[in-house]
Amino acid sequence: QVQLVESGGALVQAGGSLRLSCAASGIIFAFNRMAWYRQAPGNERELVAAITHGGYSNYADSVTGRFTISRDNSNNTVYLHMNDLKPEDTAVYYCNAQRVWPRTGSAYWGQGTQVTVSS
Repeated sequence: QVQLVESGGALVQAGGSLRLSCAASGIIFAFNRMAWYRQAPGNERELVAAITHGGYSNYADSVTGRFTISRDNSNNTVYLHMNDLKPEDTAVYYCNAQRVWPRTGSAYWGQGTQVTVSS
């Protein structure tokens, strides 16, 4: 059974920092691209950041320079370090695992963690 369990969401003031964590089980972590998405009320879910097993990462323009994605392949965990948070970062953040090796396969989602940034 695949599980992606997020944690770390909270209420924080603008300019503050948070670290989100996502612990994965039931998948071969190394075969998956890991990513964080977010969805604000009334908006579509959007990609925030993604990272391959080898550590190649990419970011949405809106978070570049403020957020950093990382992964611990020995502990099957992916992190999202968020600095200089803004009210527009308020959303439910979802962890995503997408199998990419040896070929594109199933994708899985966590239950989400709420991040609220007050002005």
